[in-house]
This record gives sequence, structure tokens and C-alpha cells, in this order.
Amino acid sequence: MGGMEKILRNVESAIGTEDLENRIAKGKTLKVKFGVDPTRPDLTFGHLVVFNKLRQFQESGHEAILLIGDYTAQIGDPSGRSDLRPILTKEQVEKNATTYLSQAFKILDESKTTIRRNSEWFEDMGFSDCLQLARKMTVARMMERDDFSKRFNNNNPISIVEFLYPLVQGYDSVMLESDVEIGGSDQLFNMLVGRSLQKENGQPEQAVLTLPLLVGLDGKKKMSKSYDNYIAFNDDPKEMFGKIMSIPDHAMWSYFELLLEKDSGDIQELKSIHPMVAKKALAVALTGIFHESQIAENELQQFEKVFSKNENPDEMLELKWGDLIKEKGSATLLEALFMSDMFKSKGDVRRIIQQGGVRINKEQISDPFHGIDKPNSFIVIQAGKRKFIKIVP
Repeated sequence: MGGMEKILRNVESAIGTEDLENRIAKGKTLKVKFGVDPTRPDLTFGHLVVFNKLRQFQESGHEAILLIGDYTAQIGDPSGRSDLRPILTKEQVEKNATTYLSQAFKILDESKTTIRRNSEWFEDMGFSDCLQLARKMTVARMMERDDFSKRFNNNNPISIVEFLYPLVQGYDSVMLESDVEIGGSDQLFNMLVGRSLQKENGQPEQAVLTLPLLVGLDGKKKMSKSYDNYIAFNDDPKEMFGKIMSIPDHAMWSYFELLLEKDSGDIQELKSIHPMVAKKALAVALTGIFHESQIAENELQQFEKVFSKNENPDEMLELKWGDLIKEKGSATLLEALFMSDMFKSKGDVRRIIQQGGVRINKEQISDPFHGIDKPNSFIVIQAGKRKFIKIVP
């Protein structure tokens, strides 16, 4: 596969590729920028799509710049939003940034990655500097953004600070003198602002490459923590494996393509086998990226034991019956499940029981107040597909 063909693989939109090709032909080491705002503590598989592209540039000898938007995270990126983002404190942002880096280096080569923070230049800017930057953009240009125009037409508020966000992100490209900026397809407008600001500052304009937004576990909406349809880099192997196995069959092909970088020939071959077999291969491969391959294989064995053979997994959370009843002398199914710390609230527990999602020793129980008797040896409570609790005397 040729240089540009490899660069453009899985890319949704590409701007400035002719200049980029010329720079590569001249042997230039490209500065490739990917910015992430640490607004939440976990990176998701949606980020992995772009990290794969950044690693690809890195492996080709170019400079991979991971820009931590510790300053922009305190503003809030309006991309794809229909409302205002909550404001984070500097301390929250810094805590999230630290976890981002530890997760990013599961994919990137730490020794070959340049880490920058945009607070390096923005914290020293005065109000007059901000006004000067604001002069670079018109309201009409900002209203070209789909999310801004929708919010305006729906009479939803748009803060002036949000209007400034694309300028702030674009200014990062000026300060880094980036040759390429990569990001999700929802970042296209912001990255094009970077090109405009570079041109005004007499710099060569960065090429812009957008990557598709990965669909979430529901197979419909983009993967997002806001939609609770995500897989996180930091998920434990059991949770990660189980989530991957839960995605709809039609969605897994984009995971093979965008996360494992399989080409069309590979995917056609995978489509010729049973979907369950293909999905197990996907789950093993992806879990193996973030955990040891042997751990991924073990999760496959446990999955097959539970779902194919209808057996209990080898490892389960264990609770002592005496601990369950020590306060009241008795315990209900609701209390036992809530004590496991696997659920956010008793309301969540009550819901899954009443909806028929809980079994005791394989017998479905729909009464939240079903009493838990002292077991002779042990009893197994299964909640949903993946949560198992072992109650022992």
C-alpha cells in the first residue's frame, strides 16, 4: 500500500492532501496533531479510531503530537452538542489528563510521542490577545456550523465562549505549527479554522483528516459516555469482552475495520463464517490489545462456559450469607444484589428483578423482596447476562 493510500485509509474526509503529499515527497517529518479535552476520566473505543491513525503516522517516522486540551476542557467543546457543557474545575481537568496519558500509551509509543498542553500558551494570554483572536472570525462563519445553527433555530442558548472554542482549537495548530490535524468527523469545522488561522499567520496550512465516529453498543448512536453505550480503555477484561459480545452483528464490521484496521478482503472473509464466531474473534483481539492475550483467551473460555454451555463462570463475586443478614437478621434479593456494588442504586436493582433479568440457581425470580435463605453449600444469583454473585454460608 502506497504512502498516501495508507494515510487515507479509513479517513472520512481529507482537505489539503496535495500539499501534504508534496511535503512527504520532500522528506519532511510531519507534525501530526491530535487534541483531546480531558472532560471525563476514561478514553473510549471511539478515541481508538483516531489513536490508530496517529500511531500509523508515528510508525512511519512522523512526529505524533498528543495535545491535552487542559485549557479548552474548561471551556467545553460545543461540537455535536444541543446544550451547554458543564464547566470543569482546573483540578478535575488535571486529574482526568493524568489518566488520559496512561491510557493513551496503551496504543501509542510513549518514547515517540510529544505531549503538549494548550495551557502552555493560553494561560499567558491577556484579554487584548483574546480580542485580537476573536477578530479572526465572523458570526456568519460560526453559524455555518450545523450544531450552532440548529441551536439558534430552536432558541437554545449559545454562549460567546462556545463561539470562541473553534478559534481556541485552531490557535493550537498555529502554536504547534502542525502539518496534519486528525480527529473525529464532528471536529471538521474546528480543524478548518486551524487552517484559516495558520494561513493568516503566514504558516503552511495543515492537512485535515477526519475519521468516522464509531457506533456504540446500541448499534445506532455514536459511542459516547453520555449515551452510556461505550467501551472504555480502562474496562476490566470481563466487562470489555462482554460489552464487545453484546454489540449487534451489523455493527461489528465497523469495529473490525476501524479498531482492528482490517481491509475489505479480510472483512469479506469474516462475513463468510458464523457471526458468533466472528464476534468472538473480535472480542479476543480487542480485549488482547488492552490486556494480556492469555487473559483475553480466558475470557473467551468463561464466556463460552456461561452462554454456550449454560454453566456458571469459574470466578464470581462471593458474599457471605452472615454478612447479608447481620443488620436485620434476614436479607432480600434486592438487598443482596445492592450489597454487591454492581448497581448504581436500589432502583436499578428493583428494575432488573421486576423485568425478569435475575435468576437464583437458574430459576427466574421477579420479586425484589424474595428472601435469601442460608445456603447448604452456596447459591448463585445471576443478574442480566454478565453479573454473577455467589452466596456462601
